[in-house]
Amino acid sequence: MTPAVPADLAEVDAFLSAHVTCAMFPLTNLRQHGMSGDDPQGQDLWLSRHGGNVSDVLALTRAGMVLPVLPSATYELAARVLAGRTVSGIIGRQDWARGMAQACGVSGPYTLNRDEPHFALVLSDLRLPQGLGQIVPLAQAPEDTIKSWIHAYMIEALDTTKAQADTEVFTRYDRYVAANSHVVLMEGTQPLAMCGFNARLPQIVQVGGVYTPPALRGRGHARRAIGQHLAQARMAGVQRAVLFSASEQASNTYRALGFSQIGQWTLLLLANPQVICG
Repeated sequence: MTPAVPADLAEVDAFLSAHVTCAMFPLTNLRQHGMSGDDPQGQDLWLSRHGGNVSDVLALTRAGMVLPVLPSATYELAARVLAGRTVSGIIGRQDWARGMAQACGVSGPYTLNRDEPHFALVLSDLRLPQGLGQIVPLAQAPEDTIKSWIHAYMIEALDTTKAQADTEVFTRYDRYVAANSHVVLMEGTQPLAMCGFNARLPQIVQVGGVYTPPALRGRGHARRAIGQHLAQARMAGVQRAVLFSASEQASNTYRALGFSQIGQWTLLLLANPQVICG
């Protein structure tokens, strides 16, 4: 694999777009930050070619997250370009992420080591649920309540330590508000559930950050929040949605909206950053 340069940007964008259901994170990062800058989601990129065309792309964000899009399964080649680099985790399609972890010699300890069902939906097939509540932007919901939900979500869904969640919840809340990426289902002044888009492109969104507090679960609140948010995106021209699911209960919610499983997704988050050996 060779480092991508600005002259490769259009080809890399086209390649990632062709694999968009499994490349939302690196493609969104590329569209937002290009190939430079110090933002944590900025990234270095490497590519391989076959027959003159881009065949594989590897991204490493400034925060140390490895984002592989490797249809050719060139894990050993990809691992070599990371030699000497510090990584904090690997996220991607199960075979790509697990293949990279093995090739890089990454074995934990992890704060999160999980394979999750990967789902997709054509939004013309969205089954919009009926019921109480209307979504509002995150900033219009009670701030203290939403921060407590984000804190709980980080611990429950991402296996974040309490100490880390205590610190990061404020940054995460501010990021959601600034990006206008998340919404809250409200019934009057009562917040019922939260959801958002953790990656967004003009034609496709990736659902994430779905949370309902324990006392309000089992009533379809998350399903209505996601349904309304996707319907809103559909009206803005978005055609597809993808997501990965942390539990069977969540999977049932997504299936009820019309999502179908397309594969497995892997999240490997290291407890401590690790330098990849050459």
